[in-house]
Amino acid sequence: MNPIFRSCLLFVSFLLSGIFPVNAQQPKEKISGYSAQSISDTALLTLVQKQSFRYFWEFAHPISGMARERSNIAFDYGNEVITTGGTGFGVMSIIVAADRGWISRDTAAKHLLKMIKFLAKADAYHGVFPHWLNGATGKTIPFGRKDDGADLVETSYLFQGLLCARQYFTKNTATETELRNRIGWLWDEIEWNWFTKGGEEVLYWHWSPNNGWAMNFPVRGFNECLIMYVLAASANRYPVSANVYHRGWVQSSFFTNGKTFYGYKLPLGFDYGGPLFFSQYSFLGLDPRHLKDNYADYWEQNKNHTLINHAYCLDNPKKFKGYGEDSWGLTASDTYTGYDAHSPTNDHGTISPTAAISAFPYTPEYSMKALKHFYFDLGNKVWGEYGFKDAFNETQNWWADSYLAIDQGPQIVMIENYRSGLIWKLFMSCPEVQSGLTKLGFSYK
Repeated sequence: MNPIFRSCLLFVSFLLSGIFPVNAQQPKEKISGYSAQSISDTALLTLVQKQSFRYFWEFAHPISGMARERSNIAFDYGNEVITTGGTGFGVMSIIVAADRGWISRDTAAKHLLKMIKFLAKADAYHGVFPHWLNGATGKTIPFGRKDDGADLVETSYLFQGLLCARQYFTKNTATETELRNRIGWLWDEIEWNWFTKGGEEVLYWHWSPNNGWAMNFPVRGFNECLIMYVLAASANRYPVSANVYHRGWVQSSFFTNGKTFYGYKLPLGFDYGGPLFFSQYSFLGLDPRHLKDNYADYWEQNKNHTLINHAYCLDNPKKFKGYGEDSWGLTASDTYTGYDAHSPTNDHGTISPTAAISAFPYTPEYSMKALKHFYFDLGNKVWGEYGFKDAFNETQNWWADSYLAIDQGPQIVMIENYRSGLIWKLFMSCPEVQSGLTKLGFSYK
């Protein structure tokens, strides 16, 4: 199995207990009473966004304000585990909530300022945060025996969100000014060039003060890590050269593809495209609509990746129960055996609602069919207090009870990008990002 996929399998973290009870929308059979005839598509999209947002608001850690890794405890990790990458997705979700008036702008800004002040005192390594932190103390919680230090990919997801917040909260108030300044200070402290391991022309995922470079994971494409290379090239103080992108990220046996699957050409990546989070995590902020470089048109890449995944589920060559035009989407999620990175080449019958819903910008018609099926037909089997639960497998009659930050956040953000382009506009307005994209040879207008 490719190391990127193996890394996905480690996305197991484990938290329980909500906070701040509110009267938000509950499962439809209990409260809403909505039917397909009584609610418009627009209202349904808002409902899904708003319900999923509860994960990052009510269920946020009460001290740090950051996102808990998941809604259920497993493997004795306890309920203090917060996630840096999932928090980045949560930051973007909070921006959406403020912009749509679910919470006030000032309340959102104060919450984010609390979070930033916590991060300023939390463990970091050459400016880079670990995958997990203790939400009460800010101390590192190891993600693995040797993964007990910096995680450059998770930190990239975090700052994809924080840079959007800096661009959104631009008012000349004490809270918003301090928020912008503090985000800028943390952004400038990231030593991206340290993660070239002494000047190699590639970025490494991990570094630990206890284990050094023992994880030994150079990140090469194409996968979910494009945002890391874009931000590393965009840095003010410790950037990497364009060669790190062209001779590191691009140089792998699974970067260029060019084959056709189900009638759709796939410019980059693994056969059939891999899990759908490849076309989602980096593109919550990074706008693919006009994004091109020497290697791909990223709108074509992401749309065709999604269409291949959809077509595969319709084809359903393994004849799993429940697959079809209104029930599709393979990505990394919980499953009946634990956690797995599902894709057409690693398919065991598990559908993850986040996969189709977070694909809204690419396949709105197909995504809406799936969303309606999940909500109206499957109902409380997959719908609950924080939106759609993580996954289900009808062949195994297995239904997840869990919610994960990295799966709830993309639903809110990508629905919003489909509706208004808000998060794309914010991220792409960053002057550093524009400079970094130009440096790497991207066109984006």
